[in-house]
Amino acid sequence: MPNAPSPVLTFPHAAVAQITLSNPPVNALTRPATRRLRAVLLELADDAAIRAVVLTGDRVFSAGSDISEMPEMQDRGDVLARKSILENATLEMLDDLPLPTVAAIHGFALGGGLELALCCDLVVADAGARLGLPEIDLGVIPSSGGSMRALRRVGQALAAELVLLGEPISAETALEWGLINRVAPRGQSLSVALGLAQTLAHKSRSAVRANKRALALTFGESPGLPAQRALPVFEEAFESADGREGVRAFLAKESPEFG
Repeated sequence: MPNAPSPVLTFPHAAVAQITLSNPPVNALTRPATRRLRAVLLELADDAAIRAVVLTGDRVFSAGSDISEMPEMQDRGDVLARKSILENATLEMLDDLPLPTVAAIHGFALGGGLELALCCDLVVADAGARLGLPEIDLGVIPSSGGSMRALRRVGQALAAELVLLGEPISAETALEWGLINRVAPRGQSLSVALGLAQTLAHKSRSAVRANKRALALTFGESPGLPAQRALPVFEEAFESADGREGVRAFLAKESPEFG
């Protein structure tokens, strides 16, 4: 689907919507892709026929934010206005969607890609898939609530490993930690996710919505609120000398030399 907008909305089964990130080669979350995702989520929230949603990627899940967009925003000093505020609002919309959501990860979900997957109620990953929050190696922090959502799922100690070491972990380790719900045989994460979505689609719509609200209330506040409060921290890191060096080195395919 190289010429398709990203993401693509399809309906593989009655009452199930599938959102497929389609921005080859790694489904980077560009600003146009994020705006398109927001529009798709608004469409689904108003569609009474849809009872469950699956989020996946074309060939891989997602490598996260498009790093090539960053140097210009560093030069202009407008990353929050042009990118981060929109991303946070879009991911919060997915998190708050009044429908059960299932992410299907194959290949890898890194950075903003994993942040996106963690907004879903259930996460399925292929055996051998890699998941991580490697933003520290760019000299920045996860900018769209990934730290907070990982913390909810795995606790302080393991969330610290994800964000401070920045090393991707296997799907099997992610399951052991509690970061994801299921590991599917290689190449079967979408099939398993669609099966879960069909099961969810037959549940009471009102009960699903009530249970999602009850789970959210258990934690006291939406992860979107602390994520919004962390935006100035991200901006400071993004504009710092290390943030600029991390982006430069990534695009040049070099090892960064942090101060």
